[in-house]
Amino acid sequence: MKKTAFVGFGEVNTPKDVIIKKCKQAAEELQAEGLDLITVYPVTDDYEEKDVKSAIEALKGKDFDSIVICIAGWIPTHAVVKVCEQYKEKPMVLWGLCGWIEDDGRLVTTADQAGTSALRKTFHDLGYTFKYVYDIIGKKSGASKVAAFCDAASAAKKLRSAKVGMAGYRDMNLYGTLYDGSSLKRVVGPEIETFEMLEMQQRYEKITAEAKNEVIEKAMSKWTFLKEAKREGMEMAAGYYLAVKEIIDERGYDAISLKDVDGMKKLCGFPPAPIFMLLSDEAKVSTIPENDCLGNVTQLMVRYLTGQCGAYLEFYEFFEDRVLAGVPDYVPAEVTEGATQVLPAAFGELSEGILNVSKVKTGELTMCRLFTEGGKYYMHMVKGEGITPRKWEECGWTQPAPQLPGLEILLEDTEKFAQNVMCQHYIISYGDNTEKIANLCKILGIEII
Repeated sequence: MKKTAFVGFGEVNTPKDVIIKKCKQAAEELQAEGLDLITVYPVTDDYEEKDVKSAIEALKGKDFDSIVICIAGWIPTHAVVKVCEQYKEKPMVLWGLCGWIEDDGRLVTTADQAGTSALRKTFHDLGYTFKYVYDIIGKKSGASKVAAFCDAASAAKKLRSAKVGMAGYRDMNLYGTLYDGSSLKRVVGPEIETFEMLEMQQRYEKITAEAKNEVIEKAMSKWTFLKEAKREGMEMAAGYYLAVKEIIDERGYDAISLKDVDGMKKLCGFPPAPIFMLLSDEAKVSTIPENDCLGNVTQLMVRYLTGQCGAYLEFYEFFEDRVLAGVPDYVPAEVTEGATQVLPAAFGELSEGILNVSKVKTGELTMCRLFTEGGKYYMHMVKGEGITPRKWEECGWTQPAPQLPGLEILLEDTEKFAQNVMCQHYIISYGDNTEKIANLCKILGIEII
């Protein structure tokens, strides 16, 4: 659960029971949104600053990801800043509550927005990382917005200790999948560790037939085979999965990528689609092919914010009002419509592999990609509607060519998206997650495109 400090403020001359009642209700609303709160209220501007000192002492030594500064009434700026300065490195929410309407129609206010309007620019000038939320009489409270920002703060904290495993590096000598380790650590937080494919191969050779068979019977048996696959291919998939999983478990990787075309396919003679499927569905790590470093990091950002796996799609065609996005290998079971369907197939000169041909779930989705330019990080993000694609195929597959997993994604402005596209791989999540992603980017200092 996300740990958040909640500090409620109100001016010393405002009836204390009113401030307490308002703060208590606000805190309960945040708890209903899933936040684990450390509550301190009411904090006033008493002359001897007893409340300020008490609040600082109450939070001392506590571990929390963010801090909610709840303004339940007018409060002189200095009383709030003296608390906030102790935790200025933490993401904050400046939340102004509101007044109420009595039965006879009278509006009663504790001047909450007098307090927040005095504080908003002060927070900005002091360099705090914060979101400003204010309530409106008669409308739904801002608790969900506050909680969303606190969730993003918890995601930012997780990213600081996240680890990505990269088997090999720079598949196909691509440029768009590269990364700079120092700036990535400084701005976003994850560590990308490269391990040699030789280590994976050495571990693979030690995997027993019994271990491979267990994976086939317990995990791969869940798949629907549209045509019988060679036993040898299934054993290779299970063996490489177990070899990579050993490395993941030992080193605590949260995401993984494998050198695909110039690695698994060229050197090991085995297309890695079923390995990625097992890693995603059974080991529960984020997966993307072709050493896509920032693709992996984008997946972790999406996963920590939404709880979704953050599947990747790549672009095949642009149309006036949509893009055709699909994958030439696999999709996680989480994003499939119905059963996971697989088919033994070969592409060009590559050896036969187990290809995922599942249908992808349709619906509202958010598509995004982290990228860097001149040492600065940006997030390209767009909301769209995924619909079932027309019948299509990628030229080069053994005939009859398989229908690859994919979506036609309707966009509001395809031309604008295309002119800003940053890579062939983008990460999808279902629903409108633009605000959640924007919150995280605000905390990390990443500009949204």
